[in-house]
Amino acid sequence: MNSNKEVLKYCPNYYNIVNFDFSENDLISEKLISIYKSYIFSINLNNREDIELVEELDHVLGNYLHDYLFRSTLQKEIVTVKVKKDNNILKSLVENIIKIFTNYEEYTTRKIYLSKWI
Repeated sequence: MNSNKEVLKYCPNYYNIVNFDFSENDLISEKLISIYKSYIFSINLNNREDIELVEELDHVLGNYLHDYLFRSTLQKEIVTVKVKKDNNILKSLVENIIKIFTNYEEYTTRKIYLSKWI
């Protein structure tokens, strides 16, 4: 079986992400999609950690498409990410994108209280 088809099993949002219609001035979205495509097709399918990262990245970029607040947060924070030269740059970027999403989810989750009507 083609390894690209195998990778796409772990990426339910692939076609939505790749076909995302962003404005032509939105260079960050273009670059994020490019990073996504490069990373998911470069993983080792025998490495469970790589597969988990692909699944998380797919989930994060799926949220990036639908959540405007997260999109603006990621666009602000991704430009401040620092990557060491000795590391795998692509994997480090992916890990930082996931970390930004985790922080976003943690700090923007709202507590909803149900009021009791008398």
